[in-house]
Amino acid sequence: MNDWFHKQGGRDRFIDWLALDSKLNSALGEAWSRVKDYWNAGSSYFARFQLVGWRRLLNEFASESLTMLFGGFVVLYGLALPAFQEFDESKFLTGRYAVTFLDVNGNEIGRRGILHNDSVPLNEIPDVLIKATLATEDRRFFEHYGVDVFGTLRALVTNVQANEVVQGGSTLTQQLAKNLFLSSERSLQRKIKELFLSFLLESRYSKKQILKLYFDRAYMGGGTFGVEAASQYYFGKSVRDISMAEAAVLAGLFKAPSKYSPLVDLAASRARTNQVLDNLVEAGYYTAGQVHAARMSPAKIVEARASTSPDWFLDWAYEEIQRIAEGKNQYVLTARTTIDLTLQRQAEEALAAALRKEGRDNNFHSGAIVVMETDGKVKAIVGGPDYGESQFNRATHAKRQPGSSFKVYVYATAMENGYTPETIVRDASRSCGNWSPSNYGGGGGSGGRLPLWEALARSLNTVAAELSFAVGREKVIEMTKRLGIEGVKKTCSMALGDGGITVLEHTGGFATFANGGKLAKPYGILDITTSKGDLLYSRERDEPPAPQVLSRHVAEEMNVMLNRVVTQGTGGMANLDFTNVAGKTGTSTGPKDAWFMGFTGKYVAGVWIGNDDNRPMRAGVTGGHQAAPIWHDVMTVAHTDMNIPTIPGLAPHPRQVEEQQRLAQLRAQQVAAGLEPAQASDAQKPQSIMPPKTREALKVLIAALRKANDEGPAPAPGNGGASQLPMPADPKEPQPTADKPDRRALLDTSHDDLSIPAAGAAPVSKASAAALP
Repeated sequence: MNDWFHKQGGRDRFIDWLALDSKLNSALGEAWSRVKDYWNAGSSYFARFQLVGWRRLLNEFASESLTMLFGGFVVLYGLALPAFQEFDESKFLTGRYAVTFLDVNGNEIGRRGILHNDSVPLNEIPDVLIKATLATEDRRFFEHYGVDVFGTLRALVTNVQANEVVQGGSTLTQQLAKNLFLSSERSLQRKIKELFLSFLLESRYSKKQILKLYFDRAYMGGGTFGVEAASQYYFGKSVRDISMAEAAVLAGLFKAPSKYSPLVDLAASRARTNQVLDNLVEAGYYTAGQVHAARMSPAKIVEARASTSPDWFLDWAYEEIQRIAEGKNQYVLTARTTIDLTLQRQAEEALAAALRKEGRDNNFHSGAIVVMETDGKVKAIVGGPDYGESQFNRATHAKRQPGSSFKVYVYATAMENGYTPETIVRDASRSCGNWSPSNYGGGGGSGGRLPLWEALARSLNTVAAELSFAVGREKVIEMTKRLGIEGVKKTCSMALGDGGITVLEHTGGFATFANGGKLAKPYGILDITTSKGDLLYSRERDEPPAPQVLSRHVAEEMNVMLNRVVTQGTGGMANLDFTNVAGKTGTSTGPKDAWFMGFTGKYVAGVWIGNDDNRPMRAGVTGGHQAAPIWHDVMTVAHTDMNIPTIPGLAPHPRQVEEQQRLAQLRAQQVAAGLEPAQASDAQKPQSIMPPKTREALKVLIAALRKANDEGPAPAPGNGGASQLPMPADPKEPQPTADKPDRRALLDTSHDDLSIPAAGAAPVSKASAAALP
């Protein structure tokens, strides 16, 4: 054939499909045969391990147990991880520092750290105090591994029988874990953390070390920590020398130092002491006859005095000391602080009064307050309702949702990106994923148009959310970092304050607006000196000037809008009748948190109220109705005079203008009546402070000196007299200098030219006086 296919070599130049198909079938068949052989061989081999009867049941049980055990470990790890994150070994190192705190005037206000009177070794603590503590708080302390199951069950039965909580189930290790790392909130989450932290403490420390830490770290009332400090405070003696009755008093304080303090409630303290003595007998440590003397001779308290120690502030200041002094190898320190003790006490009373008055009805039982000056100088910190009940500082450590008070950072970001208070916006917002913002009371916005300042005054959630989307949520986060606030995360609802923030951080952020845009990082330490008197730290010397983190123009525009929040918006209950106020309310979902953050020209303050366990408050609780009145009460007593600077961007308050005019008129009347000298103008000659009699005596002396030089004979050389005035100067003699002026020039100075620069200073001429500072 002559076709093209055969001419090109035919089929030999192509794949032999039949041969390939044959080989493929053969290979697959052989492979399948081998698989069946292997399967049969494996089945035959494993058949010998087949279990039947009770062996099979046992195997199934073991397999299921291993599966559940593995799952249990996964669950335990998930539960333990938050507890391990709370563990901070620096809590054990606080003993490195012994700090004495002073107020601005140098008066001692408290101490922190392992001081000289806290360093009593465990073997020197009386045996009766150790036994009283173990009998009352944890009788099986040396037998359990952090958690006493039998003790917990016994306490549960006892409480059920008494129909009230009369016995606690927490071990000493659990109490230590709570005191060092956790708050006192009554929640399952906190108890789980406490459980795992107890195991961690038991694994790292011996029983004696844990007991020593417990005796040193426990709060004992009156601003004292540790049994030695408490013994000095209540009995005026070292813990080494206490009696059985005194040991029973101290052991009774661990449960509730404020409630059972003999300085607060002597009757409750005596009842608690008798209970501790009963426990000593029940535990078998002493007989009834041995404790009888202690019952008949109660402990004598050295002095019935109330504690004025600003404990919340000192706890935070002590943390600041450790940060500042880190790496400087100095541990016995004295620190001068910024606190205002009067303002501290007034803030504590304001929070306590609010909790008593409205807390029960509105279902909130906790709160925190921070007051500072506009540059960040902290004047008062209230970290909770009762320091004796819980030393957890909610003002500095609790991160709570700020709600609408966070909007100030969103609006400030918008101002930096071209918005103004008069910019028209819509009461509506786009959605973010499956989330859409709604205003307080429900509804996704009316869609109406209104100026930006009014949206902030009315605290519209829709506008704040839309602003965050429009300018970029990354820019809002960058703004918070600039103002000293860390940890804000990018979420759809971040503009509404869905993240955690502390009261101290939030107050510092608002202070940036109050001072015109400069960073207001909170500080409470002015200077630190060592035990030798050397200056270790000085804020004025060691800290750089505050940077301008926000333009003054933006800060002023924000202050105008925040002022309208108080005068025309949700913050009306914070308004003061004697000075301008700028601020913002905040309420989180639930409501679980209620805030008011605000400032005058002198002070910035933040107020938070809520519950430690995050339980919601009564429906209708808001920052404007519950937190703002507390802020108002604090600021009313904080301002003791009308010397209040004007908030940047605002005009002076009319009351302040009236007061300044009244004082000016009163002074003018006093000057006219001769009761007060008129102030000299800048063009007038400075008044001499020399008394008239001294001036007349100097006039007589100068006249006598001039007469003696004009009429008296020239003295012989070397007799110590004055030389003749007309004599020319000898070029070899030293000429008058600034240090040794020519006496003749002094004698020729007229008394009319005298000007006294300061009391007690020598008279100088007009030319010399002009050169003085």
